[in-house]
Amino acid sequence: MPYNLEIDLLRSFTVISDTGSLSRAALQLAKTQSALSMHVKRLEDLTGRCLLNRGGRGVTLTAHGLRLLTHARDILRAHDRALADLTGRGLTGSVRFGCPDDYAAAFLPGLVGSFTSVHPDVLIEIVCGSTQRLNRMLEQQQLDLALVSIVNPHTKHDIIRMEPLVWVGRTGFPVWNSIPLPLALTEVDTFDHQAVLKSLEHDGRKFRIAYASASLAGLTAVVRSGQAVAVLTRAAVPPDLLELGPDVGLPDLPQLGIAIAFDKVVSSDPAEQFATHIRHTLPKL
Repeated sequence: MPYNLEIDLLRSFTVISDTGSLSRAALQLAKTQSALSMHVKRLEDLTGRCLLNRGGRGVTLTAHGLRLLTHARDILRAHDRALADLTGRGLTGSVRFGCPDDYAAAFLPGLVGSFTSVHPDVLIEIVCGSTQRLNRMLEQQQLDLALVSIVNPHTKHDIIRMEPLVWVGRTGFPVWNSIPLPLALTEVDTFDHQAVLKSLEHDGRKFRIAYASASLAGLTAVVRSGQAVAVLTRAAVPPDLLELGPDVGLPDLPQLGIAIAFDKVVSSDPAEQFATHIRHTLPKL
C-alpha cells in the first residue's frame, strides 16, 4: 500500500505549528477543529509517530513533529512554486515590514509563516522598532507597511485588533509593593511608556525607572531577575511571568489599537496582499 503525504494535510500541519493552536489554525484555514485533528491523526498514522503535544496553552511539536515540519515546508514550497509556474499566478517580490518588538514576539510567527507558506517567492524583510520610529521610516519610504499602535481607537485609522497593556512581574518577587515602584520600561517616546507614567501620576503612586530599553528581551530579563515590574501588551507576556491583576494595587492601564500603516507614495502588490493577510489573520491570533 503506497503512503502519500497529502498537500492539504501538510498545509494544515504547518498552520497549526505557526499559530500554536488548533482553534486559531481552524479559523485561519476556515476548517473545523475536528477536521484539523483528523488531519494530524492521519499524518501520525502515516508516519507512525506522535507529532503534537497538546496542553492547556495550545499545542507544541514533538521532536518528530519538528522533523516533519522541515519536510512539510520544503514540500509546500515546491508544490506552490510548481503551481504558480504552470498557472502564471505566482506572487513575487519583497515587502519591507515594520513591527513593534512586543507585537513581533506575539504575532510574527503566525503572520509571516502562514503568508510565506502560500507565497514562497515573496521575501518579507522585517524591522522592529517603536511606532514612532516605524512611522518615520514610512515617511522616508524605508518601509512598505508596518503594524503600529494607536492610542485613541476612535480615529480615522483602521483598527484591526485591540490589545490591552498589562502589568507584569515575577512570581515570588513582589516588588510591586515597593515604594517607590521600580519600573522596567520601553523608551521614553513610546506610547506604553507615556501611558504608564500618566497612570501612576494620576494614581499618586511614587515610582522610579530602574531600566529603560527598546528591547523586549531586556525588559523581560529585568522582570525575571525580580528587580522591577514592566508593562507589556497582553499577547506578549511570556508564560513564565505573571500578569498582575488589580488586586496588587497598581492602576489601570489603557488598551492600544493595532493598525496597518502604509507607505503613502508607493504600494506594491506583495505589500497589499500581505496587508490583506494581516487584516484577516491578526484578529484570530
